[in-house]
Amino acid sequence: MKRKIAATLLASIAVLPQAHAAEPTECLAPSFSDVGWTDITATTATTALVLEALGYSPETQILSVAVTFESLKQGDTDVFLGNWMPLQQPIQEPMVEAGEIEVVRANLEGALIGFAVPAKTYDAGLKTYADIAKFEDQLGGQIFGIEAGSSANTTILKMIEDNSFDLADFELVESSEQGMLAQVQRAIGSDNAILFFGWRPHPMNVRYDIEYLTDGNDVFGPNDGEASVLTVTRKGLLEECPNLGKFLSNLAFTVEAEDMMMAYILDEGMEPRDAAERWLKDNPSVLESWLENVTTADGQSGLPAVRTSLGL
Repeated sequence: MKRKIAATLLASIAVLPQAHAAEPTECLAPSFSDVGWTDITATTATTALVLEALGYSPETQILSVAVTFESLKQGDTDVFLGNWMPLQQPIQEPMVEAGEIEVVRANLEGALIGFAVPAKTYDAGLKTYADIAKFEDQLGGQIFGIEAGSSANTTILKMIEDNSFDLADFELVESSEQGMLAQVQRAIGSDNAILFFGWRPHPMNVRYDIEYLTDGNDVFGPNDGEASVLTVTRKGLLEECPNLGKFLSNLAFTVEAEDMMMAYILDEGMEPRDAAERWLKDNPSVLESWLENVTTADGQSGLPAVRTSLGL
């Protein structure tokens, strides 16, 4: 009789959900860097929302690209979802080779960066990098970039310094993403020419009729700026925080997904967290791959917990 009861108990235990080891306490409040680009703001907000549902308390700081990498190196920042490659290769590669930071994976493929112009300017003949100097007067001798210290601006400044494509007489206008796009909108609305640093994913590609220049001698990367966006972490994070590391190893977005979340933020004025929640509720199937073999912070099954938290 006792053997029968014991066997019944063992069988019952076997069908219970399997608990896993809880994440170490020092891993429960991972710090993220958001460099102020709407795509990275959107992906960071989405990641934080899922982590909160798993029982973590993620923290996000707004830092420049240069400060982000130094903060990762010093161990003050844990995760950066915005390592655009090969654009940021000059700052990233030496740190990776020295073992100061670690690459988790590409979280976005099919991205693009490079110089862009209004479609009317493109149709007027500004189609390649070699054409820029011919349009100096129409462009006012200006190239509109993003925030000071960014890898994009560093690349543009070097082009001017080296007189690449006869750009020595041009001036780089550094600004925030929003400030640059305000200039783009103003120029297009007035049928004026403007040369600016563009990228996709971004709603600018839907909102404005723009074209990307070609034949740039791979100045922004191979194939005229085709890019991947990587997830990078401070040294040792994946080993110290295995569950968080597994989630980051699963995490990937698409250009279309980021376009949509960014449109919610920029075009509809939604807060990043609200945009992330809206997108996740419209696309709940992504959670299956993101949370494969991922648990809550206390070791319970992750997918049901996130679904419940999001009301799915």
